[in-house]
Amino acid sequence: MFPCVNKSLLGVECTGCGGQRAAMLLFRGEFSQAFFMYPAIYSLAILFIFLLVNLFIKFKYDYNIKIGLIIFNAVIIAGAYIFKMFHIFY
Repeated sequence: MFPCVNKSLLGVECTGCGGQRAAMLLFRGEFSQAFFMYPAIYSLAILFIFLLVNLFIKFKYDYNIKIGLIIFNAVIIAGAYIFKMFHIFY
């Protein structure tokens, strides 16, 4: 696993901390543990699958779907990060 530069230099987790471990848990079939490790793992997987399919198959509103999925992922990542930071401090 790659170490988190932000956590090693500043001592604070970044928004991506847990993503690698969640991906490994997902590949092992430990789906609920992957979600608890990094809640955005499933929405990111949907985004990446859509982007991969969209390379070969073009959809009518593919740009709008991409933007919607990106915004959805950003909200989940930011929400999980804020929850994690408040959970640590309280």
